[in-house]
Amino acid sequence: MPSPFAPTALIGESFAGEGANAAHTNVVIGRKGGPVETAWATALATPSAGHVPFVTIVRPSVPVKPLTLFVPKAAAEGELHQRATWGSAQAGLAQGVMDAVRDGLLSAEEADALLIIAAIWVNPAVDDLDASFRNQRAAAYEAVRAAVTGTPTVADVLAAAEEGPANPFYAPTTEVLTR
Repeated sequence: MPSPFAPTALIGESFAGEGANAAHTNVVIGRKGGPVETAWATALATPSAGHVPFVTIVRPSVPVKPLTLFVPKAAAEGELHQRATWGSAQAGLAQGVMDAVRDGLLSAEEADALLIIAAIWVNPAVDDLDASFRNQRAAAYEAVRAAVTGTPTVADVLAAAEEGPANPFYAPTTEVLTR
């Protein structure tokens, strides 16, 4: 049976919280020496205006293990949004990853052999740094958990599709869903 951290990528997603302080996190986890390392290094070396990836830290000069690349989905504009992106959301991502290591979702023994790419949504309307931190911590942990456990399953997705798609920005009415 292959290792759960084979050279191929594990992918997870999670959304936590509500409103302007919600967090939406996508993660890709893989081994150094595999395709995730290539993507990780390429993303770090080729920033685009407003979307500059950076290494997530627990504290200055103490990067998260596994090394985690924070890729912002929204350009950080305005003082509070910048503080949330580089401050509370980064800290929440760091804590969520370290919670996953502490709980054994990610092996502490293998942490130096793994890399994580995390695409992070911080709403430009964010207004509470503590809520931003809490939501990002939860979203990061749950995204890692989803990647490691392979959830949701296809059966889970099909069951959700029966109810109809919905997200915090749009939910079609029953009339629209009817074929």
